[in-house]
Amino acid sequence: MTTAPRRGAGATDARHNLGVRIASAAVLAPLVLAIAYVGGWAFLVLCALAAAGILWEWMHLVAGRADPRLLAPGWAALLVALVLTGMGHPAAAGAVLVLGAVADGLVALAAMEGRASRVIWAAGGVVYAGVAFLGPALLRSGGQLGFEAFVFVALTVWMTDILAFLVGRGLGGPLLWPRVTPNKTWSGAIGGLAGGLAGGIAVAYASGSGRLASLGVLALALSLLAQAGDLFESAVKRRFGAKDAGRIIPGHGGLMDRLDGFLFAAAAAAIIGILRDGTGATAHGLLLW
Repeated sequence: MTTAPRRGAGATDARHNLGVRIASAAVLAPLVLAIAYVGGWAFLVLCALAAAGILWEWMHLVAGRADPRLLAPGWAALLVALVLTGMGHPAAAGAVLVLGAVADGLVALAAMEGRASRVIWAAGGVVYAGVAFLGPALLRSGGQLGFEAFVFVALTVWMTDILAFLVGRGLGGPLLWPRVTPNKTWSGAIGGLAGGLAGGIAVAYASGSGRLASLGVLALALSLLAQAGDLFESAVKRRFGAKDAGRIIPGHGGLMDRLDGFLFAAAAAAIIGILRDGTGATAHGLLLW
Protein backbone atom coordinates (compact mmCIF):
# COMPACT_ATOMS: atom_id res chain seq x y z
CA MET A 1 0.00 0.00 0.00
CA THR A 2 1.28 3.46 -0.91
CA THR A 3 1.37 5.92 1.95
CA ALA A 4 0.20 9.41 1.09
CA PRO A 5 2.76 12.12 1.79
CA ARG A 6 2.20 14.20 4.88
CA ARG A 7 0.66 17.61 4.35
CA GLY A 8 3.43 20.17 4.14
CA ALA A 9 6.15 17.51 3.90
CA GLY A 10 7.56 19.04 0.71
CA ALA A 11 7.85 22.49 2.26
CA THR A 12 9.44 21.02 5.38
CA ASP A 13 12.02 19.16 3.30
CA ALA A 14 12.75 22.33 1.32
CA ARG A 15 13.30 24.34 4.51
CA HIS A 16 15.54 21.60 5.92
CA ASN A 17 17.57 21.50 2.71
CA LEU A 18 17.92 25.29 2.76
CA GLY A 19 19.11 25.13 6.37
CA VAL A 20 21.73 22.51 5.50
CA ARG A 21 22.91 24.61 2.53
CA ILE A 22 23.29 27.68 4.74
CA ALA A 23 25.17 25.73 7.41
CA SER A 24 27.56 24.25 4.83
CA ALA A 25 28.21 27.66 3.29
CA ALA A 26 28.77 29.20 6.73
CA VAL A 27 31.56 26.70 7.37
CA LEU A 28 33.14 26.50 3.92
CA ALA A 29 33.06 30.15 2.78
CA PRO A 30 35.19 31.55 5.67
CA LEU A 31 37.64 28.64 5.30
CA VAL A 32 38.07 29.24 1.57
CA LEU A 33 38.45 32.99 2.07
CA ALA A 34 41.05 32.45 4.80
CA ILE A 35 43.14 30.17 2.56
CA ALA A 36 42.72 32.61 -0.34
CA TYR A 37 43.96 35.41 1.90
CA VAL A 38 47.07 33.40 2.78
CA GLY A 39 47.59 32.64 -0.93
CA GLY A 40 50.77 30.99 -2.18
CA TRP A 41 51.13 27.24 -2.16
CA ALA A 42 48.29 26.79 0.35
CA PHE A 43 45.80 28.28 -2.08
CA LEU A 44 47.26 26.42 -5.06
CA VAL A 45 46.94 23.12 -3.21
CA LEU A 46 43.32 23.95 -2.35
CA CYS A 47 42.60 24.66 -6.04
CA ALA A 48 44.33 21.44 -7.11
CA LEU A 49 42.41 19.35 -4.58
CA ALA A 50 39.11 20.85 -5.71
CA ALA A 51 40.04 20.20 -9.35
CA ALA A 52 40.98 16.59 -8.53
CA GLY A 53 37.61 16.11 -6.84
CA ILE A 54 35.82 17.62 -9.82
CA LEU A 55 37.65 15.21 -12.14
CA TRP A 56 36.60 12.28 -9.95
CA GLU A 57 32.95 13.36 -10.12
CA TRP A 58 33.13 13.97 -13.87
CA MET A 59 34.57 10.51 -14.57
CA HIS A 60 31.97 8.93 -12.33
CA LEU A 61 29.28 10.62 -14.42
CA VAL A 62 30.60 9.79 -17.89
CA ALA A 63 31.92 6.29 -17.19
CA GLY A 64 29.45 5.11 -14.57
CA ARG A 65 32.26 4.77 -12.03
CA ALA A 66 35.49 6.58 -11.17
CA ASP A 67 37.77 4.20 -13.10
CA PRO A 68 41.37 4.62 -11.81
CA ARG A 69 42.64 4.18 -15.38
CA LEU A 70 40.72 7.29 -16.42
CA LEU A 71 41.66 9.30 -13.34
CA ALA A 72 45.41 8.63 -13.41
CA PRO A 73 46.36 10.79 -16.46
CA GLY A 74 44.26 13.73 -15.29
CA TRP A 75 45.44 13.61 -11.69
CA ALA A 76 49.06 13.35 -12.85
CA ALA A 77 48.57 16.36 -15.12
CA LEU A 78 47.00 18.36 -12.27
CA LEU A 79 49.94 17.54 -9.99
CA VAL A 80 52.48 18.72 -12.55
CA ALA A 81 50.35 21.80 -13.29
CA LEU A 82 50.29 22.60 -9.57
CA VAL A 83 54.09 22.53 -9.38
CA LEU A 84 54.58 24.53 -12.58
CA THR A 85 52.06 27.18 -11.54
CA GLY A 86 53.67 27.51 -8.13
CA MET A 87 57.03 28.00 -9.83
CA GLY A 88 55.61 30.76 -12.02
CA HIS A 89 55.02 28.87 -15.28
CA PRO A 90 51.23 28.90 -15.82
CA ALA A 91 51.52 28.60 -19.63
CA ALA A 92 53.50 25.38 -19.24
CA ALA A 93 50.91 24.19 -16.72
CA GLY A 94 48.18 24.76 -19.29
CA ALA A 95 50.12 22.80 -21.90
CA VAL A 96 50.55 19.89 -19.47
CA LEU A 97 46.80 19.84 -18.81
CA VAL A 98 46.10 19.67 -22.55
CA LEU A 99 48.53 16.76 -22.85
CA GLY A 100 46.79 15.14 -19.88
CA ALA A 101 43.46 15.44 -21.68
CA VAL A 102 44.91 13.80 -24.81
CA ALA A 103 46.43 11.00 -22.72
CA ASP A 104 43.13 10.49 -20.92
CA GLY A 105 41.31 10.25 -24.23
CA LEU A 106 43.70 7.56 -25.42
CA VAL A 107 43.27 5.60 -22.19
CA ALA A 108 39.49 5.99 -22.42
CA LEU A 109 39.53 4.69 -25.99
CA ALA A 110 40.95 1.42 -24.70
CA ALA A 111 39.10 1.28 -21.39
CA MET A 112 35.57 2.19 -22.53
CA GLU A 113 35.03 -0.51 -25.14
CA GLY A 114 31.73 -0.15 -26.97
CA ARG A 115 31.23 3.37 -25.62
CA ALA A 116 33.39 5.41 -27.97
CA SER A 117 30.93 8.30 -27.78
CA ARG A 118 32.05 8.88 -24.19
CA VAL A 119 35.78 9.08 -24.98
CA ILE A 120 35.56 12.79 -25.78
CA TRP A 121 33.60 13.33 -22.57
CA ALA A 122 36.34 11.59 -20.58
CA ALA A 123 39.08 13.72 -22.13
CA GLY A 124 36.94 16.82 -21.65
CA GLY A 125 36.89 16.13 -17.92
CA VAL A 126 40.61 16.86 -17.69
CA VAL A 127 40.07 20.16 -19.49
CA TYR A 128 37.16 21.01 -17.18
CA ALA A 129 39.19 20.18 -14.07
CA GLY A 130 42.20 22.04 -15.46
CA VAL A 131 40.12 25.17 -15.93
CA ALA A 132 38.83 24.75 -12.37
CA PHE A 133 42.45 24.82 -11.19
CA LEU A 134 44.03 27.47 -13.41
CA GLY A 135 41.24 30.06 -13.27
CA PRO A 136 41.33 30.86 -9.55
CA ALA A 137 45.07 30.10 -9.33
CA LEU A 138 45.88 32.82 -11.86
CA LEU A 139 43.44 35.28 -10.31
CA ARG A 140 45.06 34.95 -6.89
CA SER A 141 48.63 35.27 -8.17
CA GLY A 142 48.84 39.06 -7.85
CA GLY A 143 49.55 39.68 -4.14
CA GLN A 144 46.92 41.71 -2.27
CA LEU A 145 45.30 42.72 -5.54
CA GLY A 146 45.05 39.02 -6.36
CA PHE A 147 43.05 38.45 -3.21
CA GLU A 148 40.74 41.33 -4.14
CA ALA A 149 40.28 39.84 -7.61
CA PHE A 150 39.42 36.45 -6.13
CA VAL A 151 36.92 37.96 -3.70
CA PHE A 152 35.41 40.09 -6.50
CA VAL A 153 34.69 36.99 -8.58
CA ALA A 154 33.69 34.82 -5.62
CA LEU A 155 31.23 37.31 -4.14
CA THR A 156 29.78 38.03 -7.57
CA VAL A 157 29.09 34.32 -8.05
CA TRP A 158 27.88 33.70 -4.50
CA MET A 159 25.44 36.60 -4.65
CA THR A 160 24.28 35.38 -8.05
CA ASP A 161 23.52 31.96 -6.57
CA ILE A 162 21.81 33.34 -3.47
CA LEU A 163 19.55 35.85 -5.22
CA ALA A 164 18.73 33.42 -8.03
CA PHE A 165 17.64 30.87 -5.44
CA LEU A 166 15.62 33.30 -3.31
CA VAL A 167 13.95 35.18 -6.16
CA GLY A 168 13.26 32.01 -8.11
CA ARG A 169 11.67 30.35 -5.09
CA GLY A 170 9.77 33.49 -4.13
CA LEU A 171 8.41 34.59 -7.50
CA GLY A 172 8.49 31.43 -9.59
CA GLY A 173 7.24 31.91 -13.14
CA PRO A 174 8.33 30.50 -16.50
CA LEU A 175 11.17 28.01 -16.47
CA LEU A 176 14.50 29.13 -17.90
CA TRP A 177 15.37 25.89 -19.73
CA PRO A 178 12.96 23.08 -18.79
CA ARG A 179 14.68 20.47 -20.96
CA VAL A 180 17.83 20.83 -18.89
CA THR A 181 16.71 21.87 -15.41
CA PRO A 182 13.21 21.71 -13.89
CA ASN A 183 13.79 24.32 -11.18
CA LYS A 184 15.50 27.39 -12.65
CA THR A 185 13.22 30.24 -13.69
CA TRP A 186 13.60 33.47 -15.62
CA SER A 187 12.79 35.42 -12.47
CA GLY A 188 15.60 33.63 -10.65
CA ALA A 189 18.03 34.35 -13.49
CA ILE A 190 17.20 38.06 -13.39
CA GLY A 191 17.43 38.08 -9.60
CA GLY A 192 20.82 36.36 -9.91
CA LEU A 193 22.08 39.10 -12.23
CA ALA A 194 20.98 41.73 -9.71
CA GLY A 195 22.74 39.84 -6.93
CA GLY A 196 25.94 39.44 -8.94
CA LEU A 197 25.94 43.15 -9.75
CA ALA A 198 25.48 44.05 -6.09
CA GLY A 199 28.23 41.66 -4.97
CA GLY A 200 30.76 42.89 -7.51
CA ILE A 201 30.10 46.58 -6.81
CA ALA A 202 30.29 45.95 -3.06
CA VAL A 203 33.80 44.49 -3.40
CA ALA A 204 34.87 47.25 -5.80
CA TYR A 205 33.61 49.94 -3.40
CA ALA A 206 35.17 48.32 -0.32
CA SER A 207 38.53 48.05 -2.07
CA GLY A 208 38.50 51.75 -2.90
CA SER A 209 38.22 51.36 -6.65
CA GLY A 210 36.91 54.40 -8.49
CA ARG A 211 35.82 52.37 -11.53
CA LEU A 212 32.46 51.25 -10.19
CA ALA A 213 30.69 51.51 -13.55
CA SER A 214 33.31 49.43 -15.38
CA LEU A 215 33.47 46.82 -12.64
CA GLY A 216 29.67 46.76 -12.44
CA VAL A 217 29.48 45.83 -16.12
CA LEU A 218 32.16 43.23 -15.52
CA ALA A 219 30.23 41.81 -12.57
CA LEU A 220 27.10 41.52 -14.73
CA ALA A 221 29.06 39.63 -17.38
CA LEU A 222 30.58 37.28 -14.80
CA SER A 223 27.16 36.74 -13.20
CA LEU A 224 25.75 35.77 -16.59
CA LEU A 225 28.66 33.38 -17.18
CA ALA A 226 28.20 31.86 -13.72
CA GLN A 227 24.61 31.04 -14.60
CA ALA A 228 25.75 29.62 -17.94
CA GLY A 229 28.19 27.40 -16.04
CA ASP A 230 25.36 26.21 -13.82
CA LEU A 231 23.24 25.35 -16.87
CA PHE A 232 26.17 23.57 -18.52
CA GLU A 233 26.67 21.35 -15.50
CA SER A 234 22.92 20.65 -15.36
CA ALA A 235 23.04 19.64 -19.03
CA VAL A 236 25.94 17.27 -18.36
CA LYS A 237 24.08 15.65 -15.47
CA ARG A 238 20.94 15.35 -17.57
CA ARG A 239 22.99 13.81 -20.40
CA PHE A 240 24.18 11.04 -18.08
CA GLY A 241 21.02 10.68 -15.99
CA ALA A 242 22.27 12.06 -12.67
CA LYS A 243 20.58 14.42 -10.22
CA ASP A 244 23.78 15.47 -8.41
CA ALA A 245 27.43 15.10 -9.35
CA GLY A 246 28.31 13.92 -5.83
CA ARG A 247 27.45 14.16 -2.14
CA ILE A 248 30.57 15.62 -0.59
CA ILE A 249 28.96 18.93 0.45
CA PRO A 250 25.77 18.60 2.57
CA GLY A 251 22.84 20.38 0.96
CA HIS A 252 24.78 21.21 -2.21
CA GLY A 253 25.76 17.85 -3.69
CA GLY A 254 29.20 17.49 -5.21
CA LEU A 255 32.03 19.86 -5.96
CA MET A 256 30.77 20.24 -9.53
CA ASP A 257 27.36 21.22 -8.18
CA ARG A 258 28.88 23.88 -5.96
CA LEU A 259 31.65 25.22 -8.21
CA ASP A 260 30.06 25.06 -11.66
CA GLY A 261 29.26 28.77 -11.90
CA PHE A 262 32.43 29.89 -10.15
CA LEU A 263 34.51 27.77 -12.53
CA PHE A 264 33.12 29.56 -15.59
CA ALA A 265 33.32 33.01 -14.03
CA ALA A 266 36.86 32.57 -12.67
CA ALA A 267 38.11 31.27 -16.02
CA ALA A 268 36.56 34.21 -17.87
CA ALA A 269 37.94 36.69 -15.32
CA ALA A 270 41.42 35.20 -15.66
CA ILE A 271 41.24 35.36 -19.46
CA ILE A 272 40.21 39.03 -19.30
CA GLY A 273 43.09 39.82 -16.96
CA ILE A 274 45.59 37.91 -19.10
CA LEU A 275 44.47 39.56 -22.33
CA ARG A 276 44.88 42.99 -20.77
CA ASP A 277 48.09 42.58 -18.75
CA GLY A 278 49.48 39.05 -19.22
CA THR A 279 49.78 36.05 -16.92
CA GLY A 280 52.06 37.92 -14.52
CA ALA A 281 49.44 40.56 -13.70
CA THR A 282 46.08 38.85 -14.13
CA ALA A 283 44.44 40.56 -11.15
CA HIS A 284 45.72 43.97 -12.27
CA GLY A 285 44.29 43.44 -15.74
CA LEU A 286 40.93 42.41 -14.30
CA LEU A 287 40.37 45.13 -11.72
CA LEU A 288 42.25 48.23 -12.90
CA TRP A 289 40.59 49.89 -15.89
